[in-house]
This record gives sequence, structure tokens and C-alpha cells, in this order.
Amino acid sequence: MKVTADIAELRDDIASTRLVVNEIFGPTVQGEGPSAGRRCAFLRLGGCNLSCRWCDTPYTWDWQGVSDTGRAFDPRTELRLRMAEDVLDELLAMTVPLIVISGGEPLNQQNRLVPVVRGLRDRGVSIEIETNGTVAPSDELVGLGVRFNVSPKLAHSGDPEHRRISPTALKRLQNTPDVAFKFVCKTSDDLTEVGRLQERFGLEPVWIMPEGKVQQDVTDNLQALADEVVRRGWNLTTRLHVLAWGDQRGV
Repeated sequence: MKVTADIAELRDDIASTRLVVNEIFGPTVQGEGPSAGRRCAFLRLGGCNLSCRWCDTPYTWDWQGVSDTGRAFDPRTELRLRMAEDVLDELLAMTVPLIVISGGEPLNQQNRLVPVVRGLRDRGVSIEIETNGTVAPSDELVGLGVRFNVSPKLAHSGDPEHRRISPTALKRLQNTPDVAFKFVCKTSDDLTEVGRLQERFGLEPVWIMPEGKVQQDVTDNLQALADEVVRRGWNLTTRLHVLAWGDQRGV
């Protein structure tokens, strides 16, 4: 009887929940971090509480043209209010073992995400949430067994430290069961900044990813960072999707 009640409650939650969605795409592969190369699909949500100048998804938040693209995107064309039930159905139809939820900053919508995450987990799908580390996840979301790929932003993002570094959120994320801390870097100075953050908050495990929206930049920055990343005892990830498809949306 309880199983039936739980299913009914889940359907009610999904039916009454709407998400601000930028795009859903796949099947593709996860391009970054511990799961790089795994077959997956992406749910990209709209909106962000930061404004990184080099952001590779400015179309999820940059309505003023302040990022490096210099282009203002139109939220009326980029964002869609979608029913959670429809989002769940579209993701399940792709029959992939992994869903990556990104943004923007997906944890800004974490309460509305819960029914979708629960529906995916009930069907055996793994979930990764990519977050900038400024919003603490709820107990309910953590309890659903997702992995958090946390990417705190460094000084080169252009945002002041009080906006991009949240001690409360980082400590909470560090204490979740499945987490990875992924930093976008270009120079050894960036690695020094990562080291200070790791020492300050005890962040573990650390993954370093080269900044770059085109293949040559990714390759050059990877080569510049690799030796020191290994020396520091950290993990190294490339941007597989950029190497495979370049600066192309929806892959």
C-alpha cells in the first residue's frame, strides 16, 4: 500500500511542478570530470547567480551582454517554462544511463528538481548535478543519491569573491556522499588559488580542467597545466565535448 501511495505522491509532485529550462539534448557524452566519456543526456536549466566573463553557456543567463561574447541573449527565446512531467518523459525517452543537470545554476531550482530526480532514480538512471558551489543542496536532494560536480569560480571569472565563494555551501557540498570539485584553470597562478581554497575548505577530490571553448585553447592550456596538476596530487580532465565537436551547442 505504501508503494502505491509513494507513486501517487510522485505523480502529483511532477504534475504540479514547472522548471525554467534552457535546453534538453542527447544522447551525447559527459565531457568533463570523473565521468568524462560516459553516454548521457543533458538537462540545462536557465538562470545563474554569477556572471563569469568566460562562461561557455552565457545563453542561460546573460541578458545584458556582459560576458566575453559581448552578445545579449533574449530570455524569451532561450528560456521555457516546462512541466516536470514532460521533462522527465523526454529524458527517459533517450534511454541513457546518466543524466547531467546543469545550467546556469541548477540548484537555484533544486526544490522543483526533486520530482524529476526522483523519477529518474526510480528507473535506475544515475544523475550528476553541475553547480558553481554557491548554493547548499537540500537534505532531500542529497538523499536521492546524486553526484555533485562542484565548480567554484576563481578570480579570473570576474566576479568578486563574496559572490563566487560560499563557505557554507562548500562545506555542505564537501560533506555529501558523492562529490567532485572541478576548477577551470589557465595558469599556474590559478592552481595556486585552487590550492588555497582546498586548504581553506578541505575540498576533495580536486579535478583541474583547462579553460577553452575551442580545441586549440583546450589543448594549449591542458599542456601548460598537466605537470603541476600531477605534482600537486590532483586529477586532470580535458573538455572532451570541445575536442570532439568544438564550440557547438546541443552536443
